[in-house]
Amino acid sequence: MMWEYILKLVILLPLVCGLLIGCLWLWRKLDTRMPGQQGERMLKVRETMMISPGTRLAVLDFEGRRLLVSVSRAGVALIDKADQ
Repeated sequence: MMWEYILKLVILLPLVCGLLIGCLWLWRKLDTRMPGQQGERMLKVRETMMISPGTRLAVLDFEGRRLLVSVSRAGVALIDKADQ
């Protein structure tokens, strides 16, 4: 009876530890690709705000400049730009 428990422990413990390490490795790899994390990119979305159901404003950082753009179904329009 005790040998069954030890055998299960010897087999299942490394399996669970391997799954844990694999999940952590996968999480680290995919973390930079998630929408909230943008990593090292030239364009960064700082903030968005819904104006109406089809229109939103977005503040973008690009090459040291901050851009305010309007995004709608008709397209994207630059509203204002400022240096940081």
